[in-house]
Amino acid sequence: MTDPLRLSSTVLGSPDPRVLARFYRELLHWEVVEDEPDWVMLRPRGGGTGVSFQLEPDHVAPVWPAAPGDQQMQAHLDIAVFDLAAESDRAIGLGATRAAHQPQDDVVVHLDPHGHVFCLFLDPLARE
Repeated sequence: MTDPLRLSSTVLGSPDPRVLARFYRELLHWEVVEDEPDWVMLRPRGGGTGVSFQLEPDHVAPVWPAAPGDQQMQAHLDIAVFDLAAESDRAIGLGATRAAHQPQDDVVVHLDPHGHVFCLFLDPLARE
């Protein structure tokens, strides 16, 4: 029996969904499956749960790390990679910013072009 529910997508608010979708499409090597001015959805080439971007004209980027009273991060993306340094450099080349605060040695925290936090970490399969 198939599960009656499935997670379709994580959605990030953005002042320009197409710009943010382009960044993540290049970063993740995923495909655009829906493309509207106010909504863009990406999925992995083999299918599965995607990431979407919806228009939020009044988007306020979270502060990392947040202090009391700051706009706090509500969620973030964890992205497994096989070469942490190379993928961090590639993310920066695509428009990400390396966060000033790095709480762990084996994870690199970045901010995407619209300020959402995402973390790159070494894929456990790369350690084998």
